[in-house]
Amino acid sequence: MDSNRFPNIHPGEILKLDFLEPLDITPYRLSKDLGVAQTRISEILAGKRSITADTALRLSRYFGNSAQFWLNLQAQHDLRQAQESNVEVYSRIPVTPFAIAHPSIIPNPG
Repeated sequence: MDSNRFPNIHPGEILKLDFLEPLDITPYRLSKDLGVAQTRISEILAGKRSITADTALRLSRYFGNSAQFWLNLQAQHDLRQAQESNVEVYSRIPVTPFAIAHPSIIPNPG
C-alpha cells in the first residue's frame, strides 16, 4: 500500500480526534492532569510541537496505552515529512552492493 495516498497526520491531530474529543477532555484539563504547561499540549494539538519521550510516557500513563504508540506516531510523521521534503536528495544517494545482494535483510524504505 502506498502511504503517500494518505495525508501525513501529526500525532496531535490523533490525540485530539481519537482521544480528547471522544472522552470530552479539554487541552487545559489534559495539561493539568499530565502536569505540563498548557502551551505544550496546545502546540502538539496544533502540529507545531513533537511528542517527546517525556510526553509519550505521560500520555501512555493517562490513556492506558504504550509510550511506544505515541513515539511511533511521531516517528512515522517525521519520516514521512523528511521523505516528502527531500525526495531529490535521497534519490541521489547510491544503493550499496550489499543492499542489492541482500534485499531481504535491508528492507526498501519506499
